Amino acid sequence: MSRNFIFTIDEYYHSYDRGTDKRKVFLNKKDYLRFITLLYVCNSTDSIHISNFNVGTGFELFDLKRGEPLVAIGAYCLMPNHFHLLLKEIKEGGISKFMQKLITGYTMYFNKKYERTGALFESRFRAEHADEDRYLKYLFSYIHLNPIKLIDSKWREDGIKNKMEARKLLNNYIYSSYLDYLGVSRFQNQILDKKVFPKYFQTIKDFNKEIYDWLFLRQG
Repeated sequence: MSRNFIFTIDEYYHSYDRGTDKRKVFLNKKDYLRFITLLYVCNSTDSIHISNFNVGTGFELFDLKRGEPLVAIGAYCLMPNHFHLLLKEIKEGGISKFMQKLITGYTMYFNKKYERTGALFESRFRAEHADEDRYLKYLFSYIHLNPIKLIDSKWREDGIKNKMEARKLLNNYIYSSYLDYLGVSRFQNQILDKKVFPKYFQTIKDFNKEIYDWLFLRQG
């Protein structure tokens, strides 16, 4: 898939990829947590080989000293067969290098664990340039609302059928950066670099309002 743009320093991008043939790429909690750990570990100019460490939960890797980050991550969400990232290019070639390290690292882990070979993700990750302020702000809602599809695949077209269930899902979904924007303290906080993204949400209340406006008021 060719792109009609070149990644440029100080610009923002929605990057995403899915399993080859739409296959599931996260089969259990450990898979999700490995990918989340790689979001932190792979975002470095240095090479860190996880195989050199005695990895338990994986969270101990957040204590490693890294080199300089390749990208700034503003939001992320992992779904059973794909993932979404909101990135800012902060080093020349940073996004491409980061995505290559991330996808290669996770594929090696997955293939070894499940005794398979070959590509795990589609041949080339996809990306969209968030070159308009309105679109960039919308991405924070779009990415964080992805898990709603797990309980209602057509909620965007038909509206939310069970608002309480939707709220509960979001507040308990640990495989995205949603909880980081709610102020929950956890290892994953270190993945994000919020300060280099526009301050659309001055408070947690502002963030929640934006999310719930898109969830409950702007379908269709």
